Amino acid sequence: MPEVPPPAPTGDALLKILTALGNPHRMRIVAALVENRTYVSALAREIGISRPLLHMHLQRLEAAGLVTGTLEAADDGKTVKYYDVTPFVCELTPHTVARAAATLTDDGAGTADRGAGRSDRGAKEEAK
Repeated sequence: MPEVPPPAPTGDALLKILTALGNPHRMRIVAALVENRTYVSALAREIGISRPLLHMHLQRLEAAGLVTGTLEAADDGKTVKYYDVTPFVCELTPHTVARAAATLTDDGAGTADRGAGRSDRGAKEEAK
């Protein structure tokens, strides 16, 4: 039986994925997690960034559905959150983008990096 291709992403979902992967740290995180699942401290050492910064990037990747975190009990009784890459396929063609663009809601509101680069005053003005 032939494999059924995944459904085309909605505009908002595609925007979340592209925004999440549009950062070099997040691309490195996904690449590291392809090799093996791991926990924050080990991943921070491997990639060479601080744990707070890594947490922020992992949150964005989780929000886009690209990584998942699971809490597990360690041998010493502490709870450790392990991260793993979520299998995903995203075919990016002009037609995929056009179909996704037709389903965008509220000009992409709710994306992980919404408002990046705008001043607070500009965001408040837009909110009015």
